[in-house]
Amino acid sequence: MKIGCVKEIKPQEYRVGMTPGNVHDFVAHGHEVMVETGAGEGSGFSDAAYQAAGAAVVPDANNIWAECGMIVKVKEPLEAEYPLMREGQILYTYLHLAANKPLTEAMLQSGCIGIAYETIEDAGGGLPLLKPMSEIAGRLSIQEGAKYLEKPFGGKGVLLGGVPGVKGAKVIILGAGIVGANACKMAMGLSADVVVMDVDLDKLRTLDALYDNRIQTLFSTPSAIRNEVRSADLVVGAVLIHGASAPKLLKREYLREMIPGSVVVDVAVDQGGCFETTRPTYHHDPVYEVDGIIHYCVANMPGAVPRTSTLALTNATHGYGLKIAGLGVESLMEKDPLFRKGINIYRGACTYDKVAREFGLPCQSLA
Repeated sequence: MKIGCVKEIKPQEYRVGMTPGNVHDFVAHGHEVMVETGAGEGSGFSDAAYQAAGAAVVPDANNIWAECGMIVKVKEPLEAEYPLMREGQILYTYLHLAANKPLTEAMLQSGCIGIAYETIEDAGGGLPLLKPMSEIAGRLSIQEGAKYLEKPFGGKGVLLGGVPGVKGAKVIILGAGIVGANACKMAMGLSADVVVMDVDLDKLRTLDALYDNRIQTLFSTPSAIRNEVRSADLVVGAVLIHGASAPKLLKREYLREMIPGSVVVDVAVDQGGCFETTRPTYHHDPVYEVDGIIHYCVANMPGAVPRTSTLALTNATHGYGLKIAGLGVESLMEKDPLFRKGINIYRGACTYDKVAREFGLPCQSLA
C-alpha cells in the first residue's frame, strides 16, 4: 500500500501522524510512504530523517492525497481538505464526527473509509488510541488552568498550591476517567484542594483509595455541580461519552454564581464541550471571558507539547496502521472485531451508531 502523511493545517497544530521510525517500519513491511515537506518539523523530525527512513518527501499535499491509498493524520480534515478525500481511500486519524456535521457529510459524499482513533476499543471497553492524548490533555488542563489563574493572564491571582498559612486553589474536576485522573494527579502534585465528580462510583472509589482520602469525591448531579463551582478557582471539564457529543454539565447560569477571575478548562471541546459556554479556541488566542469567568477551550491541547504528544500518539496508533496497510480494512475487520468499532464512515455509509443518531442518519452495520 502507498501511505501518505500530510502536514496538519489546523492552526498551531505541531503534531505529525508518523515519525521517521514509523516510516521505517512501513517500508520494511514492503509499503511506500510519502511525507509532505515540513510535516514533522513542529515535532522535531526533519525531512532528512524521513528520507533516511525510506520516505519520499514531497512538497505538495495534494499529490499525497491523490496518490496514497491511506492517509495517516493527527486531526480531522479541515474544510480545505474535504475535496481531497476520495472513494475507497482510508483516512486514519482523530475524527470526532459527532461534533462535526459538515465533515461527516463530506466524508459520506467522498466515499472514503474513515477510521477514528477515538472509537477503536480494547477488550475492556477502553480507548487505547485516545488514552495517550487524554493523559496529556488532563495534565495540561491543570498546567494551563494554573497559568490563567495568574492576574497578568486575567485570573483572580491565586497560586494553585498556596503557601504555608494561605489556602491553595479549589479545583473541581468533572469526570473521573483518563482525563480526570490525570488532571487530579497534576493538581494534587501542586497541592491544590481537589474535588472529583462523576456518576461512576467505582471510578470515584479508585481515586479515593489512590489518594488515601486526600481528595474529595462527589457523585455528580446538576445541583452538586452548581453548589461546588460557586467556590471553585478552577473547573476542569473531563467528560467523555464514546464517540458522542459531550453533555453540557456547566450551565451558563452557574457562571454568574462563580467568583470573577475563576478559570474553566474544557477538555471535551473536541466532542462539542461539556460547558454551555464552550467554543473552540486555538493556542495563539486560547482564552475568552464569559460573565467574568476565564474560559480555556483549545481543541487540540496536546498540540502545545508536540514532541511528547507525537511520540505518545504514534506509540498507540502505529500497530493498527501496520495492520491496516498489511491486511486491508475488510480483512482486519474479520480478524479483529474491536477494530471494527473504529470505522465511522465506510464507502458512503455511516457505520458508527452514535454519529448516526447525532445527525439522524441511517447506520450501516459492519458485522
